[in-house]
Amino acid sequence: MARPAPDLRDEDDIIYPNTIPFVLVHLACVAVVWSGITWPAVGLGVLLYVVRMFGVTAGYHRYFSHRSYRTSRWFRLVLAWVAQSTSQKSVLWWAAIHRRHHKHSDTEADVHSPRHQGLLYSHLGWIFDRKNHRTAVEPVPDFARYPELRFLHRAEQLPALVLAGACLVVAGWPGLVVGFFWSTVLLYHGTFFINSLAHVQGSQRYVTADDSRNNWWLSLVTMGEGWHNNHHAYPRSARQGFRWYEFDATFYILKALSWAGVVWDLGTPPADLVRNERPLPRSTIERLARQLAASVARDPVQMRSPELTLDALRDRARRMIPPTPSLDDICARARALIA
Repeated sequence: MARPAPDLRDEDDIIYPNTIPFVLVHLACVAVVWSGITWPAVGLGVLLYVVRMFGVTAGYHRYFSHRSYRTSRWFRLVLAWVAQSTSQKSVLWWAAIHRRHHKHSDTEADVHSPRHQGLLYSHLGWIFDRKNHRTAVEPVPDFARYPELRFLHRAEQLPALVLAGACLVVAGWPGLVVGFFWSTVLLYHGTFFINSLAHVQGSQRYVTADDSRNNWWLSLVTMGEGWHNNHHAYPRSARQGFRWYEFDATFYILKALSWAGVVWDLGTPPADLVRNERPLPRSTIERLARQLAASVARDPVQMRSPELTLDALRDRARRMIPPTPSLDDICARARALIA
């Protein structure tokens, strides 16, 4: 009898390890008391952080979740292996859940939204909820058809275990503890910051109907993922730092790889979108209009006003969202909803 597909309505965004391995990796960092710290182990840890963060950003996120560029089958497998060496579950799982995140970001269906659950829960708490441990690959049929990716989906911790063993061989116990476990924990939380802080701290240039924000220091920690509002404005872009001064190390590496023919067709945001001149899609206008109407409903003074004018709605909308050429459409729809 066929097994029913898991319900993903309660799952979202960046995918974390199951609870027990996640806790054990943190506890293993304390073993430095016995292993000690050596410079080779520290260097190994720094190298593994950078290489594996690229696996997260260029692999898990920009390729498997958003297909923002194209590559060969062999390099796709390299990306998948490097990404899964971070112990953040399989690329099929990661991409499936993250694609749903962009449909429900910062709504009640977003399982780790700071808006609904608080900052600590959005950063860590939700991974301890059993309902978030389900696995489904139906949302990623484009990648689930490849047998090598299905194998890695079944053996999701294999790349991490192989890497841990290699660190032990190369640099001894300090290499395992500092090189592997320390860098893995830092990778966890660097990734988690995009779920939590990147929806709380920073600026919003584009209207995205969610709380995604641009944060320069998070872009340094995550090799470019901190330009989160840019990303939500145009997820298919391989470059998340839209402006020349927005540091995006992942894109620079992808650009260099494109010169070598390893990757190609790097997605770029349309010029009118970068200039914030592109009208919003109807679905975004509808969502923002409902948010605007709800804010008016919570304001007893505004609701008692004998006439709710478009100018009054525009003033309120300008306080809620960044500038957009679709402001009048949002306000008109909100007025209709209130009426």
